[in-house]
Amino acid sequence: MEAGFFLVYNRSMKFENVHNLTLPKIGFGTWEIGGGSYPDPSKDSASMTALRAALEVGYTHFDTAESYASGHCEELLGRAVRETNIPREKVFITTKVSPEHLAYNALLKSCENSLRRLQMDYIDLYLIHWPSAHMNLPEAFRALNKLVREGKVRHLGVSNFKLRQLKQAQECSETPIVTNQVPYRLPDKSYVENGVLEYCQQNDILVTAYSPVKFRSMRVNKTLGEVAEAHSATPFQIALAWLVMQPRVITIPMSYNPRHIKENFDAAEIELTSEEMSRLSSAWEK
Repeated sequence: MEAGFFLVYNRSMKFENVHNLTLPKIGFGTWEIGGGSYPDPSKDSASMTALRAALEVGYTHFDTAESYASGHCEELLGRAVRETNIPREKVFITTKVSPEHLAYNALLKSCENSLRRLQMDYIDLYLIHWPSAHMNLPEAFRALNKLVREGKVRHLGVSNFKLRQLKQAQECSETPIVTNQVPYRLPDKSYVENGVLEYCQQNDILVTAYSPVKFRSMRVNKTLGEVAEAHSATPFQIALAWLVMQPRVITIPMSYNPRHIKENFDAAEIELTSEEMSRLSSAWEK
């Protein structure tokens, strides 16, 4: 694939801009690429096909973690980027450090290991994957801030942080917290109810919605089906559009299916009306 095709195809994608950083509204999640919690080589062929398809469609933001397939996911993602000959600066890589590695030296080592598996010189966005009850957040950010100063990491964020933890992370970080990656989807609005979404929107922090089309009743919800039909779209595309129509919200769906990968990408172009947004927001209320 030529870089020119990649750039032209991606031009119409919706973006969010925070802290001199531009991110597409829809990126590519990689949970289950290369395996689940452990490597599964039998998935390598399908995983590489999915990653290549995403790159060819025009995805530029890829989200992974050291825990995905015990690091094998990072290896496959790095290989896919190299094989498609896309310049490193044209892709945005997010990866995450696991909660058991938040001690100062362990975190520095985790970052080095992720860079080695990706075969890249820097990580665009590095997240604490999960908070833990006994984590020493100032110590973790002492290491994270050092990684930013050294250029090994460009931006910092967190994942699955509640409001109090998010505010503490802001206090510890020498650079702006770019995102809090949380489970947010129709109809799960727990991070609306706990105040995280509103706080992020008011403080230039992106909410990265993961598992955005996970809910099983999505296929049969009447309202979702009606809105999908009105836009000649799938229910899953409408669920993604509902997310990306919201300010300061981006999302990272994953699929092995090349057709679904493109449909997910194209969902960023669907324009929902305020009435449709409202109908979808209340579609699961009793």
